[in-house]
Amino acid sequence: MNAAADDFQSLQYVKPFVREDGASKSLHFTLGELQSRMLVHQPSRLDVDYTRTMMGFLLFHPAPAHIGMIGLGGGSLAKFCHRQLRASRMTVLEINPHVIALRREFHVPDDDERFTVIAADGARYLQAGTPRFDVLLVDGFDHEGQPAALCSQRFYDDCFAALGDKGVLVVNLHSDHPDYPLLVGRISRSFSGNAVEVMAAEKSNAVVFASRGPALSPRRVNLTQSLSGLDEAARVQLKPELARVAWEMKDLAGGG
Repeated sequence: MNAAADDFQSLQYVKPFVREDGASKSLHFTLGELQSRMLVHQPSRLDVDYTRTMMGFLLFHPAPAHIGMIGLGGGSLAKFCHRQLRASRMTVLEINPHVIALRREFHVPDDDERFTVIAADGARYLQAGTPRFDVLLVDGFDHEGQPAALCSQRFYDDCFAALGDKGVLVVNLHSDHPDYPLLVGRISRSFSGNAVEVMAAEKSNAVVFASRGPALSPRRVNLTQSLSGLDEAARVQLKPELARVAWEMKDLAGGG
């Protein structure tokens, strides 16, 4: 694609802005909505509550070979996974070139053999067929919220198809959105009911986990094993949240 085409593509997307307060740096499309936040002196720490909830996939996949992610944002999850899960390869799909242009601002690592950011429409990328993911994280929002293409029944069907036999889908949703129950229902339908929703600590976000493989039962969980690949600081940060996620999932196993 030539420079003129790149410029034309950029015009199609809203440019985010960055706010700094000395302690943190945050990414926004509007003042009322936070997209991502990074602590200046701890750039790899998961500062926003729902990102810690999304890492609940470690309960079922402590060392995924290939992680896919739709929506780069400020790169919080991408940085954390790249730093902590050394045996994992990660492919990040981001549709907005203005967001990708801010990757250095938020300390998102350069592409290498383990980490790749692709300028692409995540929904179309899955439709075209992709390498199988062990974990697929969906956290794609723009200035109007979650794009329709990332929450259709076809999209969640494609997420199912993009996962390996024991693959896990993790979707961040706004729990107060009028269509929230509809979207949870679509995810559950695509995964034949093997899905569970966990509210984030601050309640404005909910994370839906869905598995192509065995049931998402807390009976499968070994918290020590799930945290074993992380460094000490990350284990300390994530242990209480992963324990809470496992507890919230107990109803899926009939109270187990």
